[in-house]
Formats: sequence, structure tokens, C-alpha cells
Amino acid sequence: MCSLIHILIVISLEVVVISGLDNGLCLTPPMGWLSWERFGCNIKCHLNRDECISEKLFTDMADRLVSDGYRDVGYDRVNIDDCWMSRNRAEDKKLLADPKRFPNGIKYLSDYMHSRGLKIGIYQNYGLRTCMGYPGLIGFQKVDAQTFVDWEVDMVKLDACFTPVHTLDKGFEDFSEVLNKTGRPMVYSCSWPYYQLHTSQVIPNWNLIADKCNIWRTYHDIHSNWKDILATIDFVGDNQEIFNRNVGPGRFNDPDMLLIGNKGLTVDQSRVQMGIWAIIAAPLFMSNDLRSIGQEFKDILLNKEVIGVNQDRMARPGVRVFHNETLDIWLRPVLPEAKHSTGSHTSYALAFINRLSERAISIAVKLDELGLKHNIAVKLDELGLKHKYFVSDLFDKTFSPQVLTADHMFHVTIPSTGIRLFKAVIDLEN
Repeated sequence: MCSLIHILIVISLEVVVISGLDNGLCLTPPMGWLSWERFGCNIKCHLNRDECISEKLFTDMADRLVSDGYRDVGYDRVNIDDCWMSRNRAEDKKLLADPKRFPNGIKYLSDYMHSRGLKIGIYQNYGLRTCMGYPGLIGFQKVDAQTFVDWEVDMVKLDACFTPVHTLDKGFEDFSEVLNKTGRPMVYSCSWPYYQLHTSQVIPNWNLIADKCNIWRTYHDIHSNWKDILATIDFVGDNQEIFNRNVGPGRFNDPDMLLIGNKGLTVDQSRVQMGIWAIIAAPLFMSNDLRSIGQEFKDILLNKEVIGVNQDRMARPGVRVFHNETLDIWLRPVLPEAKHSTGSHTSYALAFINRLSERAISIAVKLDELGLKHNIAVKLDELGLKHKYFVSDLFDKTFSPQVLTADHMFHVTIPSTGIRLFKAVIDLEN
């Protein structure tokens, strides 16, 4: 395997900086909880009131975010997805929450979240109806935006079911401006490019999307199985040169929800999703049942070191630097930086994924072969600098931290369908 590393083409980690949505929000990827994947459009509260889309579900999850420590590590949003509405608008054309499932209305939920140090998100669809048949946005952009302001909503997810793809650029751009004009800071989550990429032959205008949205969906709805996790990761890696150009503070690609704690994923596979979502600077929205999640999955979601990689203030996404049917290697520049006359040199997060289900694999690789040298290794050597990294494992606390030079052979064993996630903190000394 080491011989394969020698043929790596190290991809540039620089990103093109452009102007983003002018709302000052999401300087790092947003974090929280979202209902869709785990609870879908279950409105049958008479069968199981704990499993349906209702006021109780969202207050229960808010309580868990607070009591179980999720809020304190950054998961501070509770997002309502489709199926929260009444089937028809009110006489004044405003949206209504379903009165049986949300007896106190959305403003009550907003107050509930805010009083606990949380934020609330809401769902709408740029269409005549939502994906599940509830009242859509078209024709009511200003009314709905003002309603969200009145309810003190903090985030709006706008979907695009049943809408002609050629209308999406103008529709999503217009609603971005409507939200901005309300004066209330609301994160804008767009499904806009997904429908262009996967339902038609329209090439998304990425500059426009990044200028109008805080986060944007790029791939299919994710499901709780290893095949789906790998497919999503592969899609991001295969298209990283396009996706990463517009990522930065206030604007992020969204590969969809964290499914950690749901049936279908092992602990190792859950670590893969958490680790790669951290590497690629993805939003961290859990979609699970926090009332019954196992402690081993909770530990993954609450891992402060991994969250720290995701929330790195430089907001520079990582890249896949090696990929085959067995192994993926990902690299992300992160803080802290080391300052020297040669310039500023970052630290790195480094992920190794074992794609195989039948066995662990072991590899040996030099750090500088992965690009941990910023193309200045010769200059550093000429100056007599010691180019060192303090390497720690962010999941395996039994790993003894190591001090390695860039040309040191680094030995790694990766569990089946698992990940080893390291942070290499740079240390330059004369």
C-alpha cells in the first residue's frame, strides 16, 4: 500500500474566496438536530405519540440537547422538517401549524427553544405544495417570511419538490433577498443545487448559490446504512474541486444528516460519518432519537476534539488525497498555525477510511507524501528548521501521542468499515 501513496497527486488545499450571504451567520458549520431521516412524515400520533411529528417530539429533543450535553458542545438548533403544517392556509393566507399535533403553535416552540439557549428552524418548499403535500411557498414568499419573523424562527430550510428546475435560480435568489429584507437573522438552507444536479441536466451556478445561501444540499437523502454513507462520501470526494471553491465562513456544502445512533450503522461506521463530516466542514445535524441513543453513539456525537475539527474557524474544507476500493485518505488544514519568516503553516486533520467489511488493514506512509509540507519543505530544510507534528488520535484515547517529522514513516491500522482520525499540530523550531 505504501507504494501506492507515492503516486498521489496532492490536490491544492486553497479555496477561492467569494462574497457569501450577507447575514453574518454560520461562520462555522451549523449544528443541531433535525427530524426528517429518523421520523420522516409520521403524523399518526394516535398510534405512537412519541414517534410522530408533533410539539412533543421537538420539546423532547430540546430537553435532551440540554440535559445530555449536546447544546454545550455546539448542537444548538432544533429544526422542524416537512409535515408540521395544516393542510390549508388560514383566511389571511398565513401558514398554520397542525392544531392537533402542535396545539400551542410554532411561536410556543420558538419560545421554548430560546429559553433553553437553543434556536429553532422551520421547513418550506419552493413550490405550490411541499414534498409531502402541504402548502408551498410560491405566491406567498413575503407572507411566509414575515410569519417566520413573527414566530422568531432562526433558520429556514427551503426544499424544491415538484418545481420546474429552470425556475430555481430566480426563486431561491428572490427568497434569499426577501429573508434578508425582514431584518431578522435567519440561516438559509437551500436544496436548490440538489434538484439541478440529480433531476435534470442543469449545471448549478455555484457562485450564485454560495452568494445567496448559507448551506446547500448536494446529494440524495441519506439513509442509515454503510452503502449510503460511502456513496455520499464518494460523491463529495469525486466532485471536491467543484464543491470546495465556494466553501468558507457563512457558506457550506451540506451532504445531509448525521445518522449516528440509528439502526443500520455500527459504531465504527458511525465514527466514519462523524469524522468525514468534520473533515469536509459539513453541517452537523443529527437525525436520531436522543431519548434512546446508546452511550457508545452518544460518545461519538459529543467528541469535542472531532467537533473542533468541524468547527475550525478557518472554515477550509478538507480534500480526499487518496482513493481506491480499499482505502480513502482525507486531509484538512486546521488551526493552530505556526508563524515564521517563511510564512504561516497550518496544522492538519488526517483521516484514513477502511472501506472493507471483512478485515482491518494496515498501512505505512510519510506525512509529507500526503501534503503536510505546504510546498516549502526544501526551504525549511535549507533554513535548518525542524518541521514537526504532534500527532494525536481523536477517537482512540488509548493512542499515545507521537511527535513526527514530515518524512517520518507513520504506521496506521484501520478497523473494517472504520476510520482513524488524527490531528497533526505543527511545530516549527529553529
